[in-house]
Amino acid sequence: MFPNSKSKSHSKKVVIVVDSAASLPKTDLSNLVKIVPMQLLIGSKTFKDGIDISSDDFYRILSNTNPVPSTAAPSPSSYLDAFRLASKVSNQVLCITVSSNFSSSYKSAENAIAIAKNELPGIDIRLIDSESAAGSEGLVVLEAVKAASIGDPIDKVYSAASKVIERVYLLAYLDTLYYVWKSGRIPRIAYAGAALLKIKPMLQMFRGDVTNVAKPRTRKKANEIMLSLMRNHIGNNPANICVMHGNNIDNARLLVQQIENNFDCRELYISEFTAAMGVHTGPGLVGISYWTD
Repeated sequence: MFPNSKSKSHSKKVVIVVDSAASLPKTDLSNLVKIVPMQLLIGSKTFKDGIDISSDDFYRILSNTNPVPSTAAPSPSSYLDAFRLASKVSNQVLCITVSSNFSSSYKSAENAIAIAKNELPGIDIRLIDSESAAGSEGLVVLEAVKAASIGDPIDKVYSAASKVIERVYLLAYLDTLYYVWKSGRIPRIAYAGAALLKIKPMLQMFRGDVTNVAKPRTRKKANEIMLSLMRNHIGNNPANICVMHGNNIDNARLLVQQIENNFDCRELYISEFTAAMGVHTGPGLVGISYWTD
């Protein structure tokens, strides 16, 4: 699906640069994708997401860490390093970032591109805001990779990414609001009320906006609601789907089975919610990102 490109000279294939907020499949995309790590602040130490610490390790230590970890966007120098690597194999680079509503990654990449114009002359670097995160950002990246892998020029690769940005939804439910509360995004009373009633808040993300859509009390009911909402959005059309989880692989696999039995899947994969995203949601999250023509 994603052919290799090992030419020492500049390839005609566009290279994709993306931050680690994207939930991507465990497929070797190394020839066409360069991942820029988000920064994880755990205690007095800073880690590069996916490099210094894996998602498995992160979720294992999350419940024993006080204060709750936080994140920072990649620095412009991190993006510049990725552009330098990409420029060794291609003179066309598309940089895709997590939604600018959630992170300053877009601004960091923008600053890096301004520097790269002088340092990397002749390299065409384009920047696009995915208006999403996690699995939705991953689906944007994968569509860009498909176009790049067949040799489409950067204008067409950019258009392929834009097509998904305009269509991709994310639905997810949280097993706890504790980490959202500790990050300062909700008041303590909201966390306490949800914990008392054993509510698993369900969120929808579309075009950079996040809304509350349901308050199920069990994982089974949460799965049913997500599948119903997805059906409302895509009908019987073939869909590209990513099932995400935060240290909750068993429920994610169950959800995959339900999707396979009830939907026409053009593409379906499981991905772990990266540490950069799990900081804000905590363990137990399960979600679906999807889009259709």
